[in-house]
Amino acid sequence: MLELYQFEGSHYSEKVRLILDYKNLPYRKVGVIPGVGQLDLFRLSGQYQVPVLRDGDEVIPDSTAIAKYLDAKYPERPIIPNDPKEKGLCLMMEAWADESIGLNARKAMIGAFNQHPNFRKAILPVAAPDFLKHIIGAIPAEVLSFLGTGVGFGADAVKAAHNILNQNLEALCLLLEDSPYLAAEYPTLADFAVAGLSMYLKFPADNYIDLPESICGKGVPGLADNPAYRLFFDWRDRLYADYRRLKTSGKSATVSPISPTPNSISIE
Repeated sequence: MLELYQFEGSHYSEKVRLILDYKNLPYRKVGVIPGVGQLDLFRLSGQYQVPVLRDGDEVIPDSTAIAKYLDAKYPERPIIPNDPKEKGLCLMMEAWADESIGLNARKAMIGAFNQHPNFRKAILPVAAPDFLKHIIGAIPAEVLSFLGTGVGFGADAVKAAHNILNQNLEALCLLLEDSPYLAAEYPTLADFAVAGLSMYLKFPADNYIDLPESICGKGVPGLADNPAYRLFFDWRDRLYADYRRLKTSGKSATVSPISPTPNSISIE
């Protein structure tokens, strides 16, 4: 069975989970907690970041590489079009989603975390120890903002990210006004990249992700609750309803639960 080394709260991992569900591929999640245990993943994949896919002797790091591998190895329900123009648009939008939505959504979410301690704790994996949740929730917003400035997540960076994301969401709404999908007449890698990487902007309303239920439907103020972007989030909800499997409790033939003793690695 395929094994996905992942962090449940990672939007790049969510991109891969969407693709696996769309392709109806059975897989086992190997859950991780940020901060500890990076060496094991490095020995396996040559890198410290998630997601990493293991398929027998094949080990594939990086969400884009994983998507391309899955489409080549398991071609049923393809996600990369054959038509040259559709393929070019699909690959271009996927790269744009990774670099623009993915990176700026993280900054916007961190900005929201600085102001909302409960939002901070909610993103941690269910398996995270209580003391870690307490520490994360107790850090003053001013400290987080100060620390974030030194690593590119200060107030100015968050404001710039909001501006970029406003433009991104406006563009997506325009593209989806008269089209069911972004690059073709069926779901492609572009759709799953945009949908998965927008998770930090607004978490899915239902239990697709193994995070506390209190996070469902929550998002970044000014983006998730902006009526101008309702078309996009409604589109994403339909994509989830059509293709993403709901979280299961206990063992599943399709997706097994997070490992009870997860390894710990960094996020992207």
